Amino acid sequence: MAGKYIYEYPRPMLTADCMVTNPRGEVLLVRRGNDPYKGCWALPGGFMEMDETIEHCAVRELEEETHLKVSEKDIQLIGIYSAPGRDPRGRTVTAAYALSLSHSATQSLSAVAGDDAAEVRWWPLNALPPLAFDHAQIVSDGVSYIPVNLPTNSITSDEASRIR
Repeated sequence: MAGKYIYEYPRPMLTADCMVTNPRGEVLLVRRGNDPYKGCWALPGGFMEMDETIEHCAVRELEEETHLKVSEKDIQLIGIYSAPGRDPRGRTVTAAYALSLSHSATQSLSAVAGDDAAEVRWWPLNALPPLAFDHAQIVSDGVSYIPVNLPTNSITSDEASRIR
C-alpha cells in the first residue's frame, strides 16, 4: 500500500491562506475558479502537500494563484482557523498568514491569476465583496498586521470591526 495513508481515526485536511495588503489599504483577493464557492472572492490559499511545511504551502499557493513570489520569511501568522464546517469539502483547518507589501514591491510585482484562480484583484479593505469560507473573519483579524503608515482614508478601526 505504498503512497496511501490509513489511520484508525479520521484526520482533518490542512490548508494555508495569505492575506496580502499594499500601502493603499487594499487586500489581494482571487475569484475562485472551482467549487466550492466557484465565482466567489477569497484569499489566495490551498491544501498543504505531504512533503512541505505549512509556511511553504502558504507561499506556494500564493505564487500558484497570483504569480507573486515571496519568501517564507516575509509572512507572519495571523492565526489558526478550525471551526467545524468552515469548508464544505470536509474537516479543514487553515493557517492564515499576513504579508504587507511595500510601495516599491507593489509597483514591481504584478499579480496575475493562475492555477485555480479565475481572476485576481486588489480590493479596498473598506469595500470588500462577500468572501468565501471564513475569509471575512481572517481579514478582520489580519487588519492588526497591516503597517500603521497606511493612508488615513484606507480603513478606520470602525470599518475594520465591520469587516466581520
